[in-house]
Amino acid sequence: MRIFTALNLTTLAICLSLTPQTKAEEEAKFAIAIHGGAGAISQKKMTPKIRAQYDAKLSEAVNAGYALLEKGHSSEQAIIAAIQIMEESPLFNAGKGAVYTYDEHHELDASIMDGKTLNAGAVSGVKTVKSPIALAQSVMNNSVHVMLSGEGAESFAKQQNLALVDNQYFNTERRYKSLLRAKKKLQQKAQELKDYQAAHQTLDVEYKVGTVGAVALDKNGNLAAGTSTGGMTAKRFGRIGDAPIIGAGTYANNNSCAVSATGHGEYFIRYHVAADICARMEYQNISVEQAADTVINKVLVKAGGTGGVIVIDKNGNITMPFNTEGMYRASRSSTGKTNIAIFRNE
Repeated sequence: MRIFTALNLTTLAICLSLTPQTKAEEEAKFAIAIHGGAGAISQKKMTPKIRAQYDAKLSEAVNAGYALLEKGHSSEQAIIAAIQIMEESPLFNAGKGAVYTYDEHHELDASIMDGKTLNAGAVSGVKTVKSPIALAQSVMNNSVHVMLSGEGAESFAKQQNLALVDNQYFNTERRYKSLLRAKKKLQQKAQELKDYQAAHQTLDVEYKVGTVGAVALDKNGNLAAGTSTGGMTAKRFGRIGDAPIIGAGTYANNNSCAVSATGHGEYFIRYHVAADICARMEYQNISVEQAADTVINKVLVKAGGTGGVIVIDKNGNITMPFNTEGMYRASRSSTGKTNIAIFRNE
C-alpha cells in the first residue's frame, strides 16, 4: 500500500511539473494583422462588386499568414506570405498594382523587421523585382546591410536568385489613368502657381498614399513587421517614402510592438511614426491602443499628416487606427475571430 501511494505521488509530481509548460504551449497566443493602404476611399463609390474583391483578397492574405502561424511557423514567414498575396494583386499599390512615377514607370520600396533581433532589411527604387518584400527579407537575412537601393538592390536580387520581371509587368490601366489625371492637375497648377512644390501640395490624398503591410506575433512570442509599396503617384527625382524607412513605415521590437504604416510618407518620416508608437508603449507604460491613437489621431492630425497603422503588441493585442476616410485592413487572432474592414464604422 505504501509503495502504491509513493508511486502515485511520484506520478502526480511528474504530471504537475509538466502541466505548466504544456498549458503554456497550448495557450500560446498568435495573431496577424494586415493593411492594403489608407486614403480617400469613398464609401459612396464602393460598389458591392468592388467591395467583394477587396474583402476576398484581404481574407486570402490574412488567412495565409494565420495558417502559417497556426502550424508554428515564424512571424517573419507569416507576414511575407500575406504581403506577397497583396503584391500580386492589382487592387493594391504594391507589386502588380504599383502606381506610376511622373516618367511613367514604376519604382518600388519595401522593408521588414524582426522584433527579436532588431535585424531589418529594406529596398528602395527597384524596378524589376517581382516581390520587393522578398528582396527586403533577403537583405535582412543574407547581407551585412539594412537598406539597398536602385541598381545595387537589383544586382543583389539577381545574386539571390529572386524572380525578376520587366517593369511593364507592374502596368495596370487603372493606375495609368490615375497618373494622367495627376499629371494634368500638376501641370495646370504649376503654370498657375509657378512652383512645382506648391503645385504638388494641391494633389488629392488619393495620389499620395497607398501601401500594403503586415504585422504578426508567433507562438514563440516573436514579433515581425513588413511593408511594401509602389510609392506616390507621379513621384519624381527618385522620391522615397516611409515604407522602406525603418522606424517610419516599419518597426518591430519584442519589448513592445510591431507596426506597419500607410499614408503620406513624408509625414511618417518626419514624425518617426512606427518607432514612436512602440517607444510610447515602452517608456510611458501605456497600451498599444493609446500609443497608436495618440500618434495617428493627435500628433499626425496636428501636423497635417494623413494615414494609418496596424499594430500588434507582445501580448497579441491588435489596433488599427487611421485618420482618413478608410483603410483596407484585416486581422485574425488565436483568441478571436477574423475581422475584415475598410471604413471607420466597421
